[in-house]
Amino acid sequence: MGEPNLQEIHHVLLAVANKAGQIIISAHPSTVDTKKNSSDLVTETDKAVEDMVSSTLKSKYPDYQFLGEESSPTPTSALLTPAPTFICDPIDGTTNFVHAFPYISISLAFAHNLVPLVGVVYNPFTQHLYHAIKGQGAFLSCPDIASSFPADGGAVQAQYVTRKLPLRSPAPPLQGLNQALVAVEWGNERSGANWEAKTKTFSALAGEHGGMVHSLRSLGSAALNCCGVAAGFLDAYWEGGCWAWDVAAGWVIVTEAGGKVVGGNPGEEEVRLDARRYLVVRGGEGQRAMIEDFWGELAGRLTYEGSGEMDLHERQLNA
Repeated sequence: MGEPNLQEIHHVLLAVANKAGQIIISAHPSTVDTKKNSSDLVTETDKAVEDMVSSTLKSKYPDYQFLGEESSPTPTSALLTPAPTFICDPIDGTTNFVHAFPYISISLAFAHNLVPLVGVVYNPFTQHLYHAIKGQGAFLSCPDIASSFPADGGAVQAQYVTRKLPLRSPAPPLQGLNQALVAVEWGNERSGANWEAKTKTFSALAGEHGGMVHSLRSLGSAALNCCGVAAGFLDAYWEGGCWAWDVAAGWVIVTEAGGKVVGGNPGEEEVRLDARRYLVVRGGEGQRAMIEDFWGELAGRLTYEGSGEMDLHERQLNA
């Protein structure tokens, strides 16, 4: 097995994302099951998309591993190894999908030696396609808004254009937490220490006696939140509780756009891809100060912890 051809892998993942998007937009979810609780949903479309992605990639790259949300039912099966691995979230934003809220994506990544190298995130409803190869920049391909009607009176045809990220270059300076728009997610753990850590963090960020950010956004897709930071219309994204398939593709895209991924708890400078807690900050002057300010608001509060076998895996890796 030679060195992975990242350009070829990128091309393949783009084609797979497009095919997955066609499945998603033509679907009408009729079977909605729960996993952990009533907020942790899965549909037959999640499973159909992952089956298609898995079979396509395993057929073309039989020596590479595959890590997908629907085929990883336990913490042990969700562990990421250094082997060349495709990482898939077939529908990131299943709850949105069930409610016909069009903020969902298919998230596809390729990682080697625990480092994400290729990322593709596609929202088929808006046709926004974010993609990146490590060392080659990050891009958004999407329909351009037509400025006028055709002379012949026909239908307006938007052109598909590709823009380098961030969308504003150079990125405007980060002015601190009190002028930031920050993405957060509630997740599906709705009790216990981690739930308390999340709600305290949200309160600290939004409250008058805390960071008092401009506002918080909770739109239901970790991958698209990372892409929003990469594009520059979100200043930061804080998360505890998601998995490698939620963030792997977005990680490549945001870092290639000048953003930074660190740990979600204060002082976690280096963070593994499967650490489950992250702080993602966009590029621009003041990035470091934003990270420090964010961590400062979290200091002294409950920190987000791992859980079960994932926590044991973390201790083994850090031993």
